[in-house]
Amino acid sequence: MDITLYVKFFLGLVAIINPVGLLPVFVSLTSHQNNVDRKHTAKVANFAVVVILLVTIVAGQHILNMFSISLSAFRIAGGSLIAIIAMSMLQGKLGEVKRNQEEDRESSAMESVAVVPLALPLMAGPGAISSVIVFAAEHNTLMNVLGMFVTVIIFGLLSYLLFSLASIIYRILGKTGINVITRLMGLLMLSIGIEVIAAGFKGMFPSLLG
Repeated sequence: MDITLYVKFFLGLVAIINPVGLLPVFVSLTSHQNNVDRKHTAKVANFAVVVILLVTIVAGQHILNMFSISLSAFRIAGGSLIAIIAMSMLQGKLGEVKRNQEEDRESSAMESVAVVPLALPLMAGPGAISSVIVFAAEHNTLMNVLGMFVTVIIFGLLSYLLFSLASIIYRILGKTGINVITRLMGLLMLSIGIEVIAAGFKGMFPSLLG
């Protein structure tokens, strides 16, 4: 078992989902809730994210096969999407790719925001899903799948802990501190996106980039 592989997968999830950067959004969406309800929302949201990512690990390659999409083509598309979101994060924003003004208006009127829009699309959005599909397709042995399962569950637990302490962390870091972390995650995420795109082009044009 290659532990460094799962560490890389975990750090990729942290960079792409960026739970710290989502703390202001979480606080805003749950501002009408008390502490008990806020923790319940955090639990449901992160449970939904874990379920979505686990299903993606198992079904991702089958989805590509169903639509006759090569892994190289999906790498280029997914890497481009990751890079677009990363560019938005570098500006300290969540970006229109993750949510838009209409979704903001709808979410503010919702009684429960745990699954939509918090879990999907803010956390387990297209960037995270495409990244997981690419990673799972590259490392599709049973041991690697089990390792990714454990990594996703660990990420969900840590993300839940962050969200449970959201108000405290937000007060300590402030908007500026969270923006700094978001930009750092954006830089890491942009690097991941470029690597995925490069691997896609190498797979599609091996003679040119070999």
